[in-house]
Amino acid sequence: MLAKRMLDKRWVQRCIGLTVCFVLIVSLSGCEYWPPALQAQIEQLRAEIQTLEAEKSELRSQVDELTKAKRDLQTHVDELSRLNREKTSLINSLQRQVATFQAKSSKAQKGVSNPTQKSPRRSPTKKSSATKR
Repeated sequence: MLAKRMLDKRWVQRCIGLTVCFVLIVSLSGCEYWPPALQAQIEQLRAEIQTLEAEKSELRSQVDELTKAKRDLQTHVDELSRLNREKTSLINSLQRQVATFQAKSSKAQKGVSNPTQKSPRRSPTKKSSATKR
């Protein structure tokens, strides 16, 4: 009896071992059958992936366009800043020249208005007959 139990026990172990091996082989090889609902869901996800990839490429092109526009605007800002600095220096130079000319002009006007103080006395002049009438 003991021998029969041993044979039965070995037979059960072999059956379990073969079943496990069969399940492992099938699971590793993959199953080619997909239920229709799962296939529909997979196709829907694939369509969404394609849509998202198209949107992604469109957004990338927009980013590239905006980057180029930013670069162009930055170049324009730099050029305007340079022109602003040049015009500011020109205005400052002209203001200094105006201040210099105003100082010279005021000195010249003071020099013209003060000659009576420095000039010698005038001699009396004869009145003409035309002024006596």
